[in-house]
Amino acid sequence: MVSAAYSYLGSSTLDDGLTLQTSGGPAAHPRFFTGFLTDPGAAATGLLAVAEVARTRYFRPRPPASLDPVVTAGSDRLRFESFSGCCGVYARLDVLPAGLDGEILAHGTTNVDVNLPLQRALTRVGRADPLHVAVGPDDLTVTTFDGELVERKVPLPSRWLRGFAEAQVLTSRFEPRAEIGAADARLLLHRLSATDKSVLWAVPAGRTLRLTSRPVPGAVCLPGAGRLTAIKPFLRYASSLLVHGPVVAAGSGPVASTWELRMPSLRLSLTLSPEPSRGFSGEGAVLESLASDEAADDADLISALLSWDPAIDVDALATRSGLDASRVRDALTQLGTAGRVGFDVAEAGYFHRTLPYSADVVEKMNPRLAGARALAESGAVTTGADVSVVRSGGETYHVRHATSSCTCPWWAKHRGERGPCKHALAVTIVLAAAAAAEVPA
Repeated sequence: MVSAAYSYLGSSTLDDGLTLQTSGGPAAHPRFFTGFLTDPGAAATGLLAVAEVARTRYFRPRPPASLDPVVTAGSDRLRFESFSGCCGVYARLDVLPAGLDGEILAHGTTNVDVNLPLQRALTRVGRADPLHVAVGPDDLTVTTFDGELVERKVPLPSRWLRGFAEAQVLTSRFEPRAEIGAADARLLLHRLSATDKSVLWAVPAGRTLRLTSRPVPGAVCLPGAGRLTAIKPFLRYASSLLVHGPVVAAGSGPVASTWELRMPSLRLSLTLSPEPSRGFSGEGAVLESLASDEAADDADLISALLSWDPAIDVDALATRSGLDASRVRDALTQLGTAGRVGFDVAEAGYFHRTLPYSADVVEKMNPRLAGARALAESGAVTTGADVSVVRSGGETYHVRHATSSCTCPWWAKHRGERGPCKHALAVTIVLAAAAAAEVPA
């Protein structure tokens, strides 16, 4: 667990308006946003879906442990995010400019207290009911329903931080694969079983998607169809379903995908890990980006250049920083491990998120990276032209440069589907250091 101290003024409430209690930001207990939501019934349903994901373990169910989604106020929208208890589902509700009738007063990110009374109240919000949202009151009077000051420490699982970074890297490789109308989306999703944990593939077929058991070019992976249950209540508001995923071919293994219900004012999406038994926190997609020596320094530079635009422009950051686009993306990955950057597949761009963590926790949260640096620094790597040798734990392993394949048990089990092993990472680190040493000052 990675802990951060949050101080709440009280519990979230729904009286004449919805007040979401916050902690953090540029001022003590700021109001990031105050105003009405223009589609109150849909917004309430979407927020309940994000909270439902946060309280659910889709793999080996257990009692709920967290009901505190993360809310970010950007320059023109609100974003609510959560991970499932098993970290295999990433949920996000985007309240777009058309969904806000109010003012963004400050930029920032915090946890949102979605308690049981608030959940019950949100279920009673109809399409035409006024719904006013104040994200963080200015009042320094600290009260709860019992009238007492609430000062509490909220443990944010380190898996959530790793999950934010892994989901960012994986979804940045996605492209839109299919879009179907609301009626066809309802037929498709209502046919899916809430208990289905199999890996299916959705293939565009006319106005809908056809489900198969095997991948084909153009298909989108649907790993564990039961994990889409949380977004079904939102179907009555959505105008379409858009599905995103990476390129697949015949014989491809399971991959992550994003299933997004949209309307003009709101977007609700679920990103599913490649298999129900796999959480995003263990995917290892960030490791190669974090292995370079300059990644941390680049992240500090890029962090100083970030502004609160609706989307982060990689090319503009490259121009302003003097770094090439690949190093900018690696820096954004580094910032993502501290929860400071996310990726929006709907707009194919990065966005800000400001959690109270710094990038110096990266290696603590990525033991493979820490192990790789230890091997590199101890002289355990002997480089070769095409194959390098790594001595680790009394064993000797061979890493092939072209494929980053290794003779270790990790590679034999995962074949690169969960990122590189620590031996391949150690070779990458040593080769990069050697190449940097050869560059004239």
